[in-house]
Amino acid sequence: MSELRIAVTAGEPGGIGPDLLLALAQRENPARCVVFADPDLLRQRAKELGQAVQIVEYRPDAVPPPDALEVRPIPMQGQARPGVAEARFAPYVLESITEAGQACLDGTFDALVTGPVQKSALLAAGLPFRGHTEYLAEQARSEPVMLLIAGSLRVALATTHLPLAEVPGAVTRERLVSILEILVAGLQSRFGLAQPKIRVLGLNPHAGEGGHFGREEQEVIAPAVEAFCQRGHQMEGPVSADTAFVEREGIDAFLAMYHDQGLPVLKTLGFGRAVNVTLGLPYVRTSVDHGTALDLAGTGRADPGSLFEAVDCAAQQVRAARHWAEAA
Repeated sequence: MSELRIAVTAGEPGGIGPDLLLALAQRENPARCVVFADPDLLRQRAKELGQAVQIVEYRPDAVPPPDALEVRPIPMQGQARPGVAEARFAPYVLESITEAGQACLDGTFDALVTGPVQKSALLAAGLPFRGHTEYLAEQARSEPVMLLIAGSLRVALATTHLPLAEVPGAVTRERLVSILEILVAGLQSRFGLAQPKIRVLGLNPHAGEGGHFGREEQEVIAPAVEAFCQRGHQMEGPVSADTAFVEREGIDAFLAMYHDQGLPVLKTLGFGRAVNVTLGLPYVRTSVDHGTALDLAGTGRADPGSLFEAVDCAAQQVRAARHWAEAA
């Protein structure tokens, strides 16, 4: 089996992303992790943190020194300040994501792990960036499904970074069918669940209360779920979101209709150890479950736990996908 290689991005240079990446050099990773970032940024942050980390340029055919952090250089104009997100670095942030994503698309790397970005800085620079999920899907010309994992709890989203007022219009039967196709396929190939059981949440309070609080459940969600059940899939819903997570035994994944319907539950149960996964891409992509934490940047108090989980989860998915393909 070929060596497993994971591309890792630092995200916002003024945030905790660089701090977390330095921690990768201090653990035994399940794959060869290569950071797409400015090596000077990492050296400067290591100096500010008082850490002695050997930073070397990535060379595909070379064996890296033990405990070294391999970097594929992405030049950054200027020096970032810990705790400060600046719009002038937005092109650098986007370039690191673009190059790492392309390296996965061309097969040079097996998976991508992304560090947290400061969306406000990217938007202030005039870049049309709604989030990693949407950007990487556009680059790959694929339809994304966001799946967050905390232990045995998996929560997928029918819509991602949308204003709440736009959610009902985005929840269509056609879109739900497509999302459920991607979710089922992802759970099978990436997590080895041959017959995953999925619980689909309603959009409205009490799943519409028989149509009195909205008819999306009756006209959109229920028909999509029924179509999958008729094909032999294990699926239930629409279920009222306020009680959907109470009994989780036997449920492999939940599908929430919008961002803040499902993620508060997951982050309450597993914040700091949860992983963000993008299904629907032609490669494995995971991310940390937190933001840039500007107040912690350069302090030495940033917890790399979620990054470690994201790296481990990416490696597990790549191996599971290889096994699934070999067995097919």
